[in-house]
Amino acid sequence: MSRTVSSWILSSARSSITLQGKGRWYSICIPNRNKIKWKLVFSKTCPYPAGSCSLGRTVSFPKAVRHTSTEEEHFSFQLSPAQINDILRAGELSHRTLDLNGKNANSVLRFESNQLGSNSPIEDRRSAATCLQTAGMMFGVFDGHAGAACAQAVSERLLHYIAVSLLPRQSLEEIELAVEAMKPVRPILQWHRHPNDVEYQEITSQYFENLRVYWQHLLDLDTEPGFSLEEAMICAFKRLDSDISLEVQAPQENELMRNIALQVAFSGATACVAHIDGVHLHVANTGDCRAVLGVCEEDGTWSTLPLTRDHNAYDEFEIRRLKREHPRSEEKTLFVNDRLLGILMPSRAFGDVQLKWSKELQHSILENSCDVEALNIYQYVPPNYHTPPYLTAEPEVTYHKLRSKDKFLVIASDGLWEMLSNEKVVKLVAGHLTELNMQKPPLTFKKPVNLGYMHNLLLQRKSKGLASLDQNIATHLIRHAIGSNEYGEVDTEKLAAMLTLPEDLARMYRDDITVTVVYFNSETIEDYYRNH
Repeated sequence: MSRTVSSWILSSARSSITLQGKGRWYSICIPNRNKIKWKLVFSKTCPYPAGSCSLGRTVSFPKAVRHTSTEEEHFSFQLSPAQINDILRAGELSHRTLDLNGKNANSVLRFESNQLGSNSPIEDRRSAATCLQTAGMMFGVFDGHAGAACAQAVSERLLHYIAVSLLPRQSLEEIELAVEAMKPVRPILQWHRHPNDVEYQEITSQYFENLRVYWQHLLDLDTEPGFSLEEAMICAFKRLDSDISLEVQAPQENELMRNIALQVAFSGATACVAHIDGVHLHVANTGDCRAVLGVCEEDGTWSTLPLTRDHNAYDEFEIRRLKREHPRSEEKTLFVNDRLLGILMPSRAFGDVQLKWSKELQHSILENSCDVEALNIYQYVPPNYHTPPYLTAEPEVTYHKLRSKDKFLVIASDGLWEMLSNEKVVKLVAGHLTELNMQKPPLTFKKPVNLGYMHNLLLQRKSKGLASLDQNIATHLIRHAIGSNEYGEVDTEKLAAMLTLPEDLARMYRDDITVTVVYFNSETIEDYYRNH
């Protein structure tokens, strides 16, 4: 990015009155809310005392400064390559699956994940877990809006709701008996977390109690063999969203817990969750996160297989669905300026009770609450709000039976897809795989093997540039998403500029980005077909 372009970014931001880009914040469409409307959108104030905030963590880099405002007099886009790498790699997470014998019999070979914030704190969340009492692994990406609270809660809770939905009746009974007797409960999930991934520690007990009410409900259904995987995912999504709504309506003496419940319900989150069990892949999607499969064809070319649809005003199926659910008199007001009721980009999401509750219920809850403005909750009812709910968290579930040519799955928030097409993402992952394989020649040993010979082999690998390549594919994708020029090549100056954009400007040029890439074990998949 040239100095001229950098200067243009600053001058245009300082003279701009309206926000450009693909933001989805409620206050964008609210006229004349004084000067606080943008302050609320980009508020960085935590409603809790110092040290007790649970909404997110930020990683500080003493040498790589991100500016806080375009009003600063001394402004620089300069970052060294090492500083760029520090910022890009701060959120890296990877895990390789192994069985007890040290061999991989799982269809998931490994996964790699990363995220980069535009909002401060970042409003995206991610989850990954292995099911311990049933088979399979789950991966989720959650894109928050109007704050991080809803995405945070959903990332902590949704996989548990899905796992409980899949448990056989006997397992549910054993868990309930253990809880009643105040005995330890066998864990349902093994989480794979980044050290900076946070939890709502203050409200964990309430979340557990509501999960317990859910499995008690499943026991009351008295159905066997229980849900199919698709039914389990749909039921889990809907039940969690219902619990989010009910929790904020329940009497709560603890002010901190009530504030968290308010923020969770009045913010929102889209979600995309994949469940992988052997060759069986299910993807449940609510909103505009996306899951795309990378397929290596017999001739060596790569193709993409989208497993989700973006639920928004650009999707004809969503438009028709909403028109069916509301009177004909509202057809012209359901989507205004390509937003649901002129407010929200996605047409499905968790939380966002402003678009689900009646006006009377919203008023009742908020008037009995504390300072809602301090919690960044907007007391605003859009025009033409006649027949709620307008928003649902019900997911669309896609099933795909994995083949040996299905090599990887990319799940990401819309911050990635706004920058890169499905095809470009698959091409980048495939190229990264090829490059890694080329730079990792097999270690063929000459006899006798000695330390000097091993050292020379390792030096050969290093000389081929392995150390300069992003080992984590999610980092590689994020680097290209924000740093690519018109030729598809990473421009270091542009990358540095995009990483140092001040908080009041960054959202105009990029969104939060969260990426998880799951690699499949082709040998395990081939073994399945040989044995079936």
